[in-house]
Amino acid sequence: MRLVLGLLFYSFSILIFSQVKVPNQLVNQWHKSAANASFDSYFSVTSSDFVFLGTAPNERWDKIEFKKFCKPYFDKGAAWDFKPSNRKWNFSEDGKTAWFDEDLDTWMESCRATGICVLQNGVWKIAYYNLHVLIENEKIQEFISLRKKR
Repeated sequence: MRLVLGLLFYSFSILIFSQVKVPNQLVNQWHKSAANASFDSYFSVTSSDFVFLGTAPNERWDKIEFKKFCKPYFDKGAAWDFKPSNRKWNFSEDGKTAWFDEDLDTWMESCRATGICVLQNGVWKIAYYNLHVLIENEKIQEFISLRKKR
């Protein structure tokens, strides 16, 4: 009985690990592509209906708009270098959609992001990414005042 339970646990662990491994590597490579200013590599892993939400209120881009925004940065050889940590994954029951959140060390200090990956024709793609700056609760009033200044 212990052997059967052990095998079941091992099989389940392998399944979960392999399920997380591929999209996790995808997001890691995506971040590295930005750090290396590799434009084609960066966008090749995004879905055709990819959406990127930036930190500014008006920053909501579809893939075409985001490519236009990013191109000058990548062409200069200096995009952005986000260092992810503490990434957590969830998967849909059918295993074709995965969503995650991650902490990021960036030029903006600590940030957090959420994302959605979709399995399309057997290949994982990033379909959505939402980057946000973190602010401590005790600093929110000062932040609100700063935002109101024009």
